[in-house]
Amino acid sequence: MLALIADIHSNLEALEACLEHARGQGAQAFAFLGDLVGYNADPVAVVDRVRACVEEGAIAVRGNHDAAVGGVAESMNPAAATAIEWTRHRLRPDQAEFLAGLPLTVRRDDSFFVHAGAAAPERWNYVRNGLQAAASLDAACSRYVFGGHVHEQVLYFLAADDRAEAFTPTPGAPIPVARHRRWLALVGSAGQPRDGSPAACYALFDPARAQLTFHRVPYDHQAAAAKVRAAGLPEEFARRLETGR
Repeated sequence: MLALIADIHSNLEALEACLEHARGQGAQAFAFLGDLVGYNADPVAVVDRVRACVEEGAIAVRGNHDAAVGGVAESMNPAAATAIEWTRHRLRPDQAEFLAGLPLTVRRDDSFFVHAGAAAPERWNYVRNGLQAAASLDAACSRYVFGGHVHEQVLYFLAADDRAEAFTPTPGAPIPVARHRRWLALVGSAGQPRDGSPAACYALFDPARAQLTFHRVPYDHQAAAAKVRAAGLPEEFARRLETGR
């Protein structure tokens, strides 16, 4: 069982909740789909936690916020850029080096792991519709593509006419993802959901049964929001943790 966790965004409480829930569901492997940092107040602890998982065999790919720590926060709004600058001054050199060394993509068996669109992962394009999903699937050339970036949970499948159809998953309900189709799963954001619920998002993939289950995990989002405020980060990030918007 593989746990798929994306867009943690320096939210330690959400990360720990997802890891605990996933292990309780039988997860034995983990894939972190980018944006470990940004927005929230625990970049040091989150990077160390994920790096420890990687040292034990977990997959991790780089997101646009991870890349921005080592360069220019291009195309980011002022508040997001402020959080990146704040993060730069708190990460240790070895942690910044870890983020810079993460690959943009990982291919494992018939699965492809990426933060944004697979067609040009370095451009951080969003997958927001069927056309973009089909382009990502074509570029990945894999049965299963797993990503994040959009902060919402969506599952696309390639239909017989090569059009990608979207499916909104029900949390906790296993979805058959048969191998005769091709699938693209956006697993949602663990650390900053934006669909109206503050509960953390992640997904579990069972390759033996060809099943994918999306999950929502309640956690102490008030504590995470309090840390954002105590750190002097933009107030909108604290409110987003509290409201899920």
